[in-house]
Amino acid sequence: MPQILVIDDDLAMRVLLERTLKRKGYQVTTASDGKTGLDLAIATRPDLIISDWMMPEMNGIEVCQAVKQHPDLSTTFFILLSALDAVEDKVMGLDAGADDFLCKPISSHELEARVRSGLRICRLTQDLTAQKRALESELTEAAQYVKSLLPDPLYQDHLQIDSCFIPSSQLGGDGFDYFWLSPQELVFYLLDVSGHGLKAALPSISILNLLRSRNKTKGLDYRSPQAVLNHLNRTCQFLEQQGQYFTMWYGIYDVDDRIVTYACAGHPPAVLVKPNTGEPPQLLKAQGFPIGMLPPDLSIYEEHSLYLPFNSRLYLFSDGVYENTSAISHKQQWNLFLNFLQRFQGTSLQPLVKSIGDRLHQNHLEDDFSLLRLTL
Repeated sequence: MPQILVIDDDLAMRVLLERTLKRKGYQVTTASDGKTGLDLAIATRPDLIISDWMMPEMNGIEVCQAVKQHPDLSTTFFILLSALDAVEDKVMGLDAGADDFLCKPISSHELEARVRSGLRICRLTQDLTAQKRALESELTEAAQYVKSLLPDPLYQDHLQIDSCFIPSSQLGGDGFDYFWLSPQELVFYLLDVSGHGLKAALPSISILNLLRSRNKTKGLDYRSPQAVLNHLNRTCQFLEQQGQYFTMWYGIYDVDDRIVTYACAGHPPAVLVKPNTGEPPQLLKAQGFPIGMLPPDLSIYEEHSLYLPFNSRLYLFSDGVYENTSAISHKQQWNLFLNFLQRFQGTSLQPLVKSIGDRLHQNHLEDDFSLLRLTL
């Protein structure tokens, strides 16, 4: 049974409203002032509130504002009851959060119609809220699944891998992984699917699982970054039909020879920071279009190799790490980001991530943030 709260300091009006509504089968509670009415609303959580505008101590506008600001009452349908009929008064009521108005003297037919309409909207709002909560719960579970796919940090004598993943929403299109092909060959990569949310997350999950299931991709040479990107571009042509694509930086590191071989599909270059040399960061670039953007026969991926000095650091990242729509230019954002990579050489990634968030994003991410650091 719908529950209605009536708040009015006029006894005759309270009785009239209560009797009229009870005859229609509603459960009605009443309050003689705004403060008591607000306390009753918090305690009983009615579906609909009818409140007089002009009351001592706490008027209807103040009650409405308090109701709409309360997390358990924000969706309660609120009707303001007033003898005021000026447009300015209605604007004031709407700005306070009122959903509807009733003007004195009250017509019983109009009262019943507005209550029916308000309760319909209330039920719809409650249904939408319940669906939203269910969807948020499912998205949270999906986000936890995505995070479970990402690898744990790796700490060995001459190889440490740390990472940071912060989606701009509950789900994002970034993904990264690393795994051993042999005791001396480490595959590592980072990818960024276009778009945000579930639409971007699903392809990212598929690609992570595809590259991990090496027994299902027979004939693919994981030691050849060029071959891997070509294979993905053939496999992921379905992205073009959905107006999507993804960028990727893929490398394989030989820990004995200290050689990294890599290829890139439209992704930001990896950045190599050499220890105590004063040299500027070295960008590991390679030409290649994003995967899913061009047909396989038109896509060509370059492959390069490079020796990595002892104690150097190699960074892979998505463009959401350094790009935003702030006042500074893209070039300034990039240079500031490179400066951060040179300055922050501690064992923890957190000071670097915090500085990037503070200076480049003002603590508001517009895109997914993924950062992978290999200390070699």
